[in-house]
Amino acid sequence: MVHILESPSGGIPRKPRDSELDVFGVTNVGKVRQQNQDHFLIASLHKHLDIHHTSIPLESLRSGDTDRLAFLAMVADGVGGSAGGEEASRFALDAITAYITRSVHCYYTADPQNDGEFVEVLQEGALRVHAKLTQHGASEDRAGMATTLTAFLGVWPRAYILQVGDSRYYTLRNGQLYQVSRDQTVAEDLVDSGVIKRSDPGHARWSHVLSSAIGGPEASPVVTAIANDWGHVHLLCSDGLTKHVSDEQIAARLRTMTSAHQACQALLQDALDGGGSDNITLIVGRAVQLPL
Repeated sequence: MVHILESPSGGIPRKPRDSELDVFGVTNVGKVRQQNQDHFLIASLHKHLDIHHTSIPLESLRSGDTDRLAFLAMVADGVGGSAGGEEASRFALDAITAYITRSVHCYYTADPQNDGEFVEVLQEGALRVHAKLTQHGASEDRAGMATTLTAFLGVWPRAYILQVGDSRYYTLRNGQLYQVSRDQTVAEDLVDSGVIKRSDPGHARWSHVLSSAIGGPEASPVVTAIANDWGHVHLLCSDGLTKHVSDEQIAARLRTMTSAHQACQALLQDALDGGGSDNITLIVGRAVQLPL
């Protein structure tokens, strides 16, 4: 499924330099869980992949001196309580990164105003990773290992949001916070079909039951194409944040942020102060214009 969200534009804005990207990610086990089943990754794609920050152990880091083609940020939340949740989230980020890196040719040839090729790469990548994780779980006798996957692929001046599960992507534009992703849960499916309302007691009961997950019974990747620009703030997060921090508080933190690092630490503390009942993972990013 593909969604297209547009914003008014007066032409293509200048692409930020690497030094103008303010991005940070953090993950925390929380106050209740014994194990952190979340993982995140932040990377840029040049002619190869440069890892900037990740919770996944890596054998080596590489730096590049070529023009940045795309920027990638991802959050994966292993299904709580299932066998291999931590392994599932790590497997998904590793596999989707490898797939996107192998597809780097599309960033050379595609028209940045034509969404089709990037949408196809993300959808196909998610489905391939889903198949691989399902097969891996069966071979390792770990039935039920699954994960959410929310990814941001920035190809200036566009961005593509891949959604599987209930981790979220938000954007702050002109001071207003928008949840671009839709939670793929049984509760939201029931709301969409008119069976229940969000105010009904049954909504809370089903709000954390996934209807789509990488490695689960079904994976239904949704890609949303959006316009990107200076001044936009991006947030990817697992539900360990949104269980305890309201959209209003998230918006307030992003409006007053001094850096991505500061915003991440403030939101993480908000989630811990609110109870920290789940693993908490978030990435905040924006472009900050510097003098040429």
